[in-house]
Amino acid sequence: MNIQKIEIFSVRFPLKVPFIVSYHRYDDMPSVIVKMTTSCGLIGYGEAVADEHVTGESAESTVSVLRHLLAPLLIGKNPMHLEYIHDEMDRAIRGVPAAKAALDIACHDVIGKKLDQPIYEWIGGRYHESFPVTHVLSIGEPSHMAQEALEQMKRGYTAVKMKVGVDVQTDVARVKAVREAVGNDVPIRVDVNQGWVNAANTVQAMRLLEPYGIDWVEQPVKADDFEGMFEVKQKISVPLMIDEGLKDVHDMRRLTMMQAAHKANIKLMKCGGIYPAKKLVHMAEMSGIECQIGSMVESSIASSAGFHVAFSSKIVKTVELTGPLRFGKDVGNLSYDLPIISLNNRPGLGIDVDEDVLRDLTTDSYVIGEDSHVAR
Repeated sequence: MNIQKIEIFSVRFPLKVPFIVSYHRYDDMPSVIVKMTTSCGLIGYGEAVADEHVTGESAESTVSVLRHLLAPLLIGKNPMHLEYIHDEMDRAIRGVPAAKAALDIACHDVIGKKLDQPIYEWIGGRYHESFPVTHVLSIGEPSHMAQEALEQMKRGYTAVKMKVGVDVQTDVARVKAVREAVGNDVPIRVDVNQGWVNAANTVQAMRLLEPYGIDWVEQPVKADDFEGMFEVKQKISVPLMIDEGLKDVHDMRRLTMMQAAHKANIKLMKCGGIYPAKKLVHMAEMSGIECQIGSMVESSIASSAGFHVAFSSKIVKTVELTGPLRFGKDVGNLSYDLPIISLNNRPGLGIDVDEDVLRDLTTDSYVIGEDSHVAR
């Protein structure tokens, strides 16, 4: 079996409501979908959701890298040779993990279909039966965030993750309002997305947040400030999670050596796909660092891929893969059963991709392989 053709689709997913974090506002979500066809007729799908603020990639640069470098590189390769494929991609270009993730996910989808097994069965075997789904609140006025949190609890969600990181005083008011709205029994996680900048601001904020019983705080300082993370970890009373600061095995090695956080948020778009994500999970487990599988607000394709990593990994304790729930239209049919998600036993990613919807959302597309190197 070898890869004969790779189709690249630049799409924009409509969001039901804007998604706002400390560094950006998203009114829709740009994504790049790949469709991989093999010599035996199997088809696999992958996805790249780039984030300029996290990995330095954009949707446009991702399309270019895939079209001109990585997709041509994989034509004729065996998709089952994952170590070799990643080594070839890493030799060809440094970084660009979202672009590599799209191809990695497509390879895994193909392999699962070839083996007639769900991906989770052959990357570790199923460990978890289900995960509770966390609702993510984007940044807004305290009263609006509190109202949304209460409404989502009534829908069946059992935990809330709050996006903050504008300024300490207003962020404290946001958390206070949400806690008063949902009561004391609902877990609240606080994601700062680097917005408190440094350890001093973070320690001040966390002291003010002590009365509100948060589960953990995520990436309060700048991504590359591991020393700041370590200082915060020593001075606060709740667990600390790293996100933007953790991309690849080099970051994980630094994290485990410094013990700079209690928890790690692993995202396929930051590390390059399922194969490298499992490596990060194993490294974290050896150091006793609990993991979460998060997302860049992805469709059913990449969200399913993240769930396969989570369901096959003992050290993964939480998931935040709710992109499909935010979209007005999705290309796949990943099914949520609030307040939990559980995977099916279908081969590969375990989802169907609606080609009509994919075409409807596509703004540009390209074909690599079978002598078709032109835009359609």
